[in-house]
Amino acid sequence: MSVRMRVNPIACTGHGLCAELLPERISMDEWGYPIVSPRPITPVLEALARRAVTDCPALALLLEKER
Repeated sequence: MSVRMRVNPIACTGHGLCAELLPERISMDEWGYPIVSPRPITPVLEALARRAVTDCPALALLLEKER
């Protein structure tokens, strides 16, 4: 089972904290909104990904388990 991250573009307000916490999977576009990599979150990065989800001021990030 793999874990992927996605962003709710409607909820996101472009704070950029997620990209600071998880630069391995999140970059910022030219307007300051996150671009989330479609690659699965590796077990090594899972704790950092969970922190990014928890610390998002707009609660716009989500981790999803895939089979």
